[in-house]
Parts: sequence; C-alpha cells; structure tokens
Amino acid sequence: MARIAGIDLPKNKRGEIGLTYIYGIGRSTAQNILTEAGIDFDKKVNQWNDEELAAIRNIITSQFKVEGALRSEVQMNIKRLLDIACYRGLRHRKGLPLRGQRTRTNSRTRKGKRKTVAGKKKAPKK
Repeated sequence: MARIAGIDLPKNKRGEIGLTYIYGIGRSTAQNILTEAGIDFDKKVNQWNDEELAAIRNIITSQFKVEGALRSEVQMNIKRLLDIACYRGLRHRKGLPLRGQRTRTNSRTRKGKRKTVAGKKKAPKK
C-alpha cells in the first residue's frame, strides 16, 4: 500500500491519477512529479517499487506544500481577508460568490438551499 503525505493512495489507479488524491496535487503537478522521478504515467500505484515510492515522497516533501500545511495556509489567507474587511473578505463572511458571478440566479453552491420568502399580496382591483 502506497502511503504518501499521510494519504493512502488507491492501488488500482494509474500513477498520475493516484497522486491527485493528495490535497494540493492536480493532474499536471502529478505528471511533473512522475516525470522527475522517472516513472511512467500509466504504471499503476501497486506496481511502484520501494525506490520509486521513496523518490516520489522526496520530490513531494522537498518541492510542494500539501495536505495540512496547505489547508492551514488557505485558511489563514481567508482569515486575513476577513480581518482587513476587504470586498473579498466581506463576501466570504456573507457566504456569497467572490469573483463577480451573478447572484440573482445561480450561485446555489455558495448560498445553500433556497429559503422561500412569502409572496407579496396583490392590491385589490377597482
């Protein structure tokens, strides 16, 4: 079982896909890591030998910020925005989209489930 950065990588996935299970490593970063380690992208995780695993571990620990350290850095960045009360910080605080998306429709991911408000009564006709 391959365990890198505190994460158990899935055994039957290709190497470049398996590495993406680590927070902070996407497809292109995984490809760069495997290229530097000299491992084929199509080689499954369970086919990696100990030397290849060690090479991947060394590359990740020396060159990338992943998992806990990266999560804490992201949280600190968000907290800094909240503290200085800039526009992005206020949007974080209100739970609204940050990057200029429309909110009249859509943006359900940030806003959460719809909260229905009772309709306005119509004026009586003359």
